[in-house]
Amino acid sequence: MAQGFDSITATARRMIAGCVAAGLMVAVPAMAQQERDPAYAAARASGQVGELPTGYLGAVGSVPAPVARLVEDLNIKRKAIYTQRAKDQGTTIEAYAFTSGCLLIAKTVPGEKYMGTDGQWHVRGGDRPLRDARCPD
Repeated sequence: MAQGFDSITATARRMIAGCVAAGLMVAVPAMAQQERDPAYAAARASGQVGELPTGYLGAVGSVPAPVARLVEDLNIKRKAIYTQRAKDQGTTIEAYAFTSGCLLIAKTVPGEKYMGTDGQWHVRGGDRPLRDARCPD
C-alpha cells in the first residue's frame, strides 16, 4: 500500500526531496518548455494562473474558458511527468507532486501568484513565498 507524504519520516522526506530535486532538473525544463505558450505567459503575467502547493497550476478566481482549458492541459502534462518520475524514483505521485509544488513555488518571481499555506492566493514579492513546513529548503 502506498504511503502518503504525511506518514513518512523526516529522513525519508529529505531523501524524496533530494530525488525530486534531481528529477526536477529534467522535469522543470520539460514543464517550462510546455509552458512557454504565449497564452500561458499572458495568463501568468495577468495573475489568472498561479502555482499550487500540490505541484499543479490553479486558476485564480473566475477565468475565461481558454485559460481554464490551458490550466487543465498543462496539469495533465505535469501529472504525466510526475507519474513517470515518481515511478522511476520509487515514490508516490502525490509525494513527488508535493515536493515539485514546493520547488515550483520557490521558483516564482515577484509579481507571480501562488497559493500559500493559508489557502489564499498571494502575489510573490521580494521575500520568500509562504510554503508548507515540510518543503525542502
